[in-house]
Amino acid sequence: MTPNTIIFTPILAASALFFCISCYRRFSLVTIGSATDRTSNAGSRLKAVLTFAFGQKRVVSRSFGLNHVIIFWSFLILLIANGEFLLKGIFPAASLSLLPSPLYHGLIWVFDLVSLAVLASIVAAGARRIVSPPYKGARTVEAFAILGMIAVLMLAYFGFHGAEIALGKEPAAAYMPVSAFTARLLLASPLVFSLQPSALLFWWLHALVLLVFMNYLPHSKHMHILTAIPNCFFRELGATSTQPREEFARGNRYGAAVVTDFTWKDLFDSFSCTECGRCQKACPAETTGKPLNPRRVIHDIKVNLLKNGPLVQKGLKPQSLIGEGEGRTSEDALWSCTTCGACMAACPVFIEQMPKLVKMRRHLVQMKARFPDELLNLFENMESRSNPWGMAPGERTKWCTTLDVKPFEAGKTEYLLYVGCAGAFDSRQKHVTVALAAILDAAGVSWGILGKEELCCGDSLRRLGNEFAFDRMARENVRLFQEKGITRVITQCPHCFSTLKNDYRQYGLELEVIHHSELLENLLGSGKLRLNRPVTELGTIVFHDSCYLGRHNDVYEPPRTVIAAATGNYPLELARNRADSFCCGAGGGRMWMEEHQGGRINLNRVEEALGTKSDTICVSCPYCMTMLEDGLKDLQAGHTKVRDIAEVVAEGLRPTG
Repeated sequence: MTPNTIIFTPILAASALFFCISCYRRFSLVTIGSATDRTSNAGSRLKAVLTFAFGQKRVVSRSFGLNHVIIFWSFLILLIANGEFLLKGIFPAASLSLLPSPLYHGLIWVFDLVSLAVLASIVAAGARRIVSPPYKGARTVEAFAILGMIAVLMLAYFGFHGAEIALGKEPAAAYMPVSAFTARLLLASPLVFSLQPSALLFWWLHALVLLVFMNYLPHSKHMHILTAIPNCFFRELGATSTQPREEFARGNRYGAAVVTDFTWKDLFDSFSCTECGRCQKACPAETTGKPLNPRRVIHDIKVNLLKNGPLVQKGLKPQSLIGEGEGRTSEDALWSCTTCGACMAACPVFIEQMPKLVKMRRHLVQMKARFPDELLNLFENMESRSNPWGMAPGERTKWCTTLDVKPFEAGKTEYLLYVGCAGAFDSRQKHVTVALAAILDAAGVSWGILGKEELCCGDSLRRLGNEFAFDRMARENVRLFQEKGITRVITQCPHCFSTLKNDYRQYGLELEVIHHSELLENLLGSGKLRLNRPVTELGTIVFHDSCYLGRHNDVYEPPRTVIAAATGNYPLELARNRADSFCCGAGGGRMWMEEHQGGRINLNRVEEALGTKSDTICVSCPYCMTMLEDGLKDLQAGHTKVRDIAEVVAEGLRPTG
């Protein structure tokens, strides 16, 4: 054994042991979370790993993403080079040079060029963090330390191999262009007489920085290097808007107030966060100056877990996740969430920020009876009269008093038109309901309504954390639908659409739920619905995506196709559209709450729409209708109209002349 090997072997062994202990301590904390199955449908999960982890699909879709892709793939490739480096430190005879020459030469050529690519990417990442950081507070010592260590690793790699080439000890120098260039620099420098000590210095610099880097990972945000790929495998495969059910029994705890109330996946998420800031940049609450920052929420869960996890393992009680200070999320932040899902859509490693906020809301509502004052009337109205306004059930059919609308009859009626609370009670949305009824009749669709028997779907209750009231409402709706033999449902509200389609599956109700945008697309495309004229009086149209139709249910194209069919032109696009669409501010129960902090979310969106110089903003959601119309009034932009896609199509049914 050489002196180098004698010194390096115990250092490597100690470093490997320390790394394993650190990882064990971190990952053991995840096990204090409750069980949840994230291994079913392995095929889809492996596809997600290939697409989003190795393919970096979400990463490259955003600004500066390509730079991270280069670093990621270079890291994977250089695992081979660094593995050989560590092994040769113990067994000098172990070398990739034992491979067939073409393969070996190809590998070292790739290692050389990839190391240069990493160095360039690290310099670019450092410059970006200095000049244009991804978010306020991104310029941290930790961030620059990691970038610095990676840069030193690359420089030491070139320094060592360059010195070896200069000394004539590297027979494959022709296949190492960057290292060969380094060798020429070394030979031209005054240090040419000390090449052997330089080679040893660069070798030890690379070795020590590599081991320090490896052992620093589990104690930093860069632990995501170990957890990001598994987190893509463990992603939620169902609807992103759906939360798990709770079992109601005496003595149970509801919601999440301490780390043990979360699932192991919730806790694993906290170790997977790269703190890239994409979630907070997409969040409408953060954008408009509210106290919610989804990145900070995940960070605080990790801080709380690191502090309280060891206490739990010793049988002690953990401290609350809800409150002020490091490791906690304030109540104001929890109530700021619109559950739009923008944070989850932006996250490159599928962290589930929004469901964690809802779980903490559940604790406040069900365990503490603590919620904003304006929600008291909402909860009372929903529980007593099954609608947010507290209107009498008999009022549900007033929208159709002058129409020939039939009740749903099992075996005779094909579709139930689930009118929804807004469609039945909101004065503006009633016009949309009437328009939709006219369209269904014109297309010869067999449809009916429940009338005064219809109940609210309970969407707002569930998103606000009142799971107990939602559970009662869902059970009653499931019973009613099953008694009536309802299997096919049309909705005009994306919140009703998402709840009936996704949440009610947890109660054993499988429905074919169709949003009216999808139905209209089908009717127009099949020729069952023929318009009498193109709709031109609405002028230039821009379309606003509903969060619960688009991001949560992946329905983007149907509304656009419907508008194009009715007007002859595809609508204009807002700068933030489709999966990047900006929330109207009404989701997650925020429809029934005032905005007391920061700017108004709906005004932010309306200002963006007005910037397109469009005559009409087209929507496919009653909440969006209300929020955008209110925003236009506040900005005194009465010249701009808001129309639902059903109203646009109904205009086309009017006779010409």
